[in-house]
Amino acid sequence: MAAANVTWDAKGDWEASGSWGATESKGRGFSLDHWQARLDRLRAAHHVPGASLAVLAGGRIHELASGLLHRGTGVEATADSVFQVGSLAKIYTATLVMQLVDAGKLDLDAPVKDVLPDFAVGDPEATETITARRLLSHTSGLTCDFTYDSGRGDDCIARYVEAAKEVGLDCPTGTAVSYSSLGYNVLGRIVEVLTDRTWDDALKEWLIKPLGLGGTMTLPEEALSHRVAMGHLGELGQDPDPAPAWDLMPRSAGPYGRVLATAGDVARLARMHLDGGLAQDGTRLLSARSVAAMQRREVDVPDKWTVSADGWGLGWTLYDWFGKPGFGHDGASIGQYGFLRVVPEAGVALVLLTNGGDARRLYEELFGELLADLADVRMPDPFGPPAQPPAVDIAPYAGTYKREGVLITVTVTGDGEEGKAHLVYEFVDGMKDFSPPLEMDLVPVSENVFAGPGSGAYSADWMPVVFSTLADGTGCVYIGMRAAPKVA
Repeated sequence: MAAANVTWDAKGDWEASGSWGATESKGRGFSLDHWQARLDRLRAAHHVPGASLAVLAGGRIHELASGLLHRGTGVEATADSVFQVGSLAKIYTATLVMQLVDAGKLDLDAPVKDVLPDFAVGDPEATETITARRLLSHTSGLTCDFTYDSGRGDDCIARYVEAAKEVGLDCPTGTAVSYSSLGYNVLGRIVEVLTDRTWDDALKEWLIKPLGLGGTMTLPEEALSHRVAMGHLGELGQDPDPAPAWDLMPRSAGPYGRVLATAGDVARLARMHLDGGLAQDGTRLLSARSVAAMQRREVDVPDKWTVSADGWGLGWTLYDWFGKPGFGHDGASIGQYGFLRVVPEAGVALVLLTNGGDARRLYEELFGELLADLADVRMPDPFGPPAQPPAVDIAPYAGTYKREGVLITVTVTGDGEEGKAHLVYEFVDGMKDFSPPLEMDLVPVSENVFAGPGSGAYSADWMPVVFSTLADGTGCVYIGMRAAPKVA
């Protein structure tokens, strides 16, 4: 069942639609009735319990919702429902960091140790050379999968960064892009030190309040006064069940993954970036220079499918839709998945927040239609092998690859282009027993790109396995946007 929808104009005023009144906005021909029907149909077809959609077009934010927040209780999703946005939180942290740059408090190219004298990681050289720019662009080499619950106190991020001192790198600093949540917690700690506030309070004071984000928060107790989505888990193609827990992230995950928000509020943050750093009341929150720097490509991305990335800026994932540039980010938590896509030249931003089911298929179909209609953008086809996979000599890729906490083994049977590749992905060292080993046969997509069976709603039917090289010439393999160098 669809909930009533809201359209916000450029001044922040709203006009009702759906069951509250008008059926079509005054924007660029955006029909709320049409897109509500599409959201309802596609959500149901892909077994997504509930979804919230925000569309910025023609200077207006249109907010739609569909389905249920919780299949067990039957509570309906509404436009003001709050979801866990997962790694979309990284954009909030990146924006805070660039505000510090604007204030003259931070040099992106100075060593992190200039701000955090006690900062250290398992590699002494990296300890001395990692910069905020490397952290923002995921080129620091710091791992993504350092999980540590440092408690609920205001010192939780400081304690997390302290606990990471002995954690090794996925790859040498500056040799590759490798997605890193740990890196964003270091950035969160920089925010705390330079603002003399907790990350949560800095976010409230510097972004949430100035942008009027009344549906955005960081702590579970703050969410209790809102309609909150429950994540759902289950087999794709079937209606999923409520997850065993609403939230598994500790407070210290805030800078990389712990923001709760409505889809409309995420769109308002995107609108500030589209407006050159200005809030709706004209207050400048970010310089035009920093806005542009965040969208400027820092590094190319070999794995162009896991999060649809062609490159990375300072926080933003960058897209190239057949010659049309865009930026955005993806996010995931337990049974919840979020997608943000922005087309600067069209002034369009799309936000989809979901709570389970085949969320990626919903995103691909719905955003494909919306971007084509509103921004003349054609999204790439979903990832997967061609009907007739190419003949590829996979022997050079056989071997062992290792990044922090993960060992990947690729074995080959047969010779030359007749060979078959099998991959085993297992957690080791500090991550041992985190999850059972994952095994898959690889299907060639191109000379260095292979497809393995998908592992859930976020990767749909096929998961990309991309072989590449680090800047120093070492071979590596990308799985889940993390680089694992070849060690044997």
